[in-house]
Amino acid sequence: MPSTREVSSPTNDARSRATEHPHVPFYDGVLHRTTDELVAWWADSPDLDEPRGGRVAGVDRFVRWVQETRRWLTDADAAIRPVYVLVTPTRTVEEVALNLTFDGERRELPVAIVAERDGRGLTSVRIYHSMWPITGGHEVRGPLLARDARIVIPDAVGDYQRALAAGDLEGILGAYEDDAVAREPAGGPYVFAGKKNLRHIYSLQFADGAGIPLQHCTMTDDGTACALEYYVGSWGHTAIEPQAGVAVYERGASGKLAFARIYDDIDPPAASDSTASVGAIDAAPAGRADGDA
Repeated sequence: MPSTREVSSPTNDARSRATEHPHVPFYDGVLHRTTDELVAWWADSPDLDEPRGGRVAGVDRFVRWVQETRRWLTDADAAIRPVYVLVTPTRTVEEVALNLTFDGERRELPVAIVAERDGRGLTSVRIYHSMWPITGGHEVRGPLLARDARIVIPDAVGDYQRALAAGDLEGILGAYEDDAVAREPAGGPYVFAGKKNLRHIYSLQFADGAGIPLQHCTMTDDGTACALEYYVGSWGHTAIEPQAGVAVYERGASGKLAFARIYDDIDPPAASDSTASVGAIDAAPAGRADGDA
């Protein structure tokens, strides 16, 4: 049976890493800091890219974005739940789950915020999430970064990437711990726990007999979790318009993957659509949607 360990808040290790390289939780800042304080986060002119509004460049546009986003979050009665924070001296990858109300319905929106910085402050921010929980549809988002051929992905994370690119189902499953969890970008019910459910969902992803190669753009690794920014130009044998995303892979005690959390907005081929699987296979235990070691 899948594990029922509690996973809804950051680990102690994550907290200690955040103390070494302090950062302010992004959406908490948008909601509660003044615009002057938020502008002061940046080393130079703000440079942000996010799914709802696209690129936001310059102080004036950033201030308008903050005001619009604050109003959107407030109108949706947003509750922000931390998931994981991966902090290095020059980059932070912060994962949160936004609980939002639209048309009287409470929905979960998983979000990853990748923040680049130097000694003076932020230099760029890239926000990733699916539009599915907001609109019920997908929106194409082109690559934000170029592929970096120098990236060498280690251990079980690298095993997973090679298996994903090759469409190797057994290789994918071998990279995971027995009670591991994979969460799709739409969050909520799109969470698959344990090898039986993982076999089901990855069998769907490889339905046409080929893999899903990711073009890796950045890698951020703190020893426990590894975040990969990427773009995708094909799903199996189907070419798709290149689209950006980020995934965070947490290692368990065994060194294999305990959690995989995906943030993109790709509309899969019909044969790989997981919508019909929700509720048709074993549900993940309550509290596991966000993942955390």
